[in-house]
Amino acid sequence: MAGGCASATAWAFTFSLDCVRAGVQGQLIPPHANEIIQKQGAYHVLKNLWLTKGFWGLYAGVGPSVARAFLVSGSRFSAYEGALWLCRWSGLTSAGEGEFGEEGPGPYDD
Repeated sequence: MAGGCASATAWAFTFSLDCVRAGVQGQLIPPHANEIIQKQGAYHVLKNLWLTKGFWGLYAGVGPSVARAFLVSGSRFSAYEGALWLCRWSGLTSAGEGEFGEEGPGPYDD
């Protein structure tokens, strides 16, 4: 749950930068090598996006992206925690001896 919330928050704050990145990467490449095209940088893409679509243009599509980030990261962290629990339960890790949750002597303890 915490992993999903962290990822969703990160996407919510950085989504506008991702929109600008997509605008820079989505510029046309000339079909012939002898054609010259002036590509715009991030500042010009941001300026054009702001002038044409306004502030909310920077966050167009943020809802589905944040929902996807929550689900993907939440499931990834859950799978990691489950695998870690299984490794500790089966004794595949050097977390100590004894049952899961009990700390036994470490490998360097006397």
